[in-house]
Amino acid sequence: MNVELERKAIERIRAFAPYNGEPYYLAYSGGKDSDTILILAELAGVKYEARHNLTTVDAPETVQYVKLKPNVVIEYPHTSMWEVIPEKLMPPTRVVRYCCEIFKEGGGSGRLRLTGVRWAESLARAKNNGAVSIRGKPKTTQKLADELGADYAVNEKGGIVLNLDNAKSRQMVENCYRTRTVLVNPIIEWTDDEVWSFLHHYGCKSNPLYEVKEKDGKYYPCGRKRIGCIGCPMQNGKGMKKDFAQYPKYRDAYLRAFKKMIDERQKRGLKNNYLWNTARDVMIWWVGDDPAQSRLFEPEYLKGAPEI
Repeated sequence: MNVELERKAIERIRAFAPYNGEPYYLAYSGGKDSDTILILAELAGVKYEARHNLTTVDAPETVQYVKLKPNVVIEYPHTSMWEVIPEKLMPPTRVVRYCCEIFKEGGGSGRLRLTGVRWAESLARAKNNGAVSIRGKPKTTQKLADELGADYAVNEKGGIVLNLDNAKSRQMVENCYRTRTVLVNPIIEWTDDEVWSFLHHYGCKSNPLYEVKEKDGKYYPCGRKRIGCIGCPMQNGKGMKKDFAQYPKYRDAYLRAFKKMIDERQKRGLKNNYLWNTARDVMIWWVGDDPAQSRLFEPEYLKGAPEI
């Protein structure tokens, strides 16, 4: 385990803890990074409230794992994915991620958020996040940073990433976190190996979907590398197909939602630009398969699915 990384992460958590004694809002997903943050928050001795936002398309294993965490509160949504898809008239995509906005991003509004975001997870995270990231009201946020003398960089989305070597960063956070989205990401530079080594050191077995095993002093997830929603388009078509083959009840629920979506589109007289005539057509399009090929040979992920 990298002791220096642990020390630095704990320092960051302590340094940016809400100055008025209010707890951090700890966004807990049930994945390895969230487990790491949960342990680090305890080690740092700060106040926090861990919240898990159910999406209604979480893997059953994840839901059961989160329920075992006595210090995590589950937040239940006011709607479901099966209701939202017909309302939005299209499935969620990598570009139109309305599901994240509805089910995940609303938690902790006006609170200082403690997250397990890491650069190693994606290129987008590497470009847009630092140990402390501030989003929202880009022009006024940058103006305030200039007035306070905070050292910062502007990311691709217009938010700012603070340089933690500057003492004004603390004042910047205090001025922003009520009116903007302020994220403290203490393990931003950690690699996967460093996360697994840390969790192993503290005896955390993590979500069973990972099925981590040790080999030559390193820890390897022999199941899933990342934990997310069933059918999440951010993984890729291959991952989506794997989800639907593994969780056919969720696949069928998506198909029923697609059928309602098609009916609603027809009621509104919308053009059928995607050639969505059946729910299966939508799913085949969604995972990136060739519709003509899928009509000749039934895809593995659709075997046993209802004809709707």
